Amino acid sequence: MRTFRDRTTVLAAATTAALALTLTACGDDGTGTRSEGSVATDSATVAAESPQAADDAAETGTTGSTGSGTGTAKAAGTTKSSGGSTTAGGTSAKASAPLCTAKGLTITAERQDGPPYTHLTLSAKNTSGAGCEMKEYPHIHFLDNARGVVPPVARSKPQAPVILEPGQSAYAAVRMSEGGRKESTETVKEFTVTLKANGGGMAVVRSPAPEGLSVNPQKWATGYWTTELRNGADDF
Repeated sequence: MRTFRDRTTVLAAATTAALALTLTACGDDGTGTRSEGSVATDSATVAAESPQAADDAAETGTTGSTGSGTGTAKAAGTTKSSGGSTTAGGTSAKASAPLCTAKGLTITAERQDGPPYTHLTLSAKNTSGAGCEMKEYPHIHFLDNARGVVPPVARSKPQAPVILEPGQSAYAAVRMSEGGRKESTETVKEFTVTLKANGGGMAVVRSPAPEGLSVNPQKWATGYWTTELRNGADDF
């Protein structure tokens, strides 16, 4: 009997020791907390999943750094586009019109008033198909070049550039003489108008009267090109 009890005691002790080893291996600290081994396993699982998570985040832009980087790229693209628009806007803004040329104009003359027909009106119609600018005044030679160019009247100079759209006309009032009976005049049946300031060539204009125009080199004068003849400024 004693031998049986001793064996029982030894067996119980062995069972207790085996149970203790089992508990130690499980890491149970008596509080119900998972063992470090289990935590290590979870950490390994997270580490194994991290590369895929990083790839997914990079593709979806869900991480803070990736989202920030994407935002910066968009901002840079917006700035570039805006700059382009500004440049385009600077390029598409209406620039100064090219200067008109005699080739792109039809210049005609008509007598401005009744007898003694001392004035005429020059009309320059833009037939070029594009807008252009008329500069200064018509450089008129009624007679030979030695008689000089008809001088301009300063007060008729417009304040703003004279821009002619296709089909529009510019005008200039011209005084040929004063109409006095004893006035020394000469008759011309055609004369030239040069766009000297424009470097745009010369046009030959025929007299609006079959008998020609009576001009006095001592009295003649011309106004500047304007979009309309103005009372007062062109009254000379």
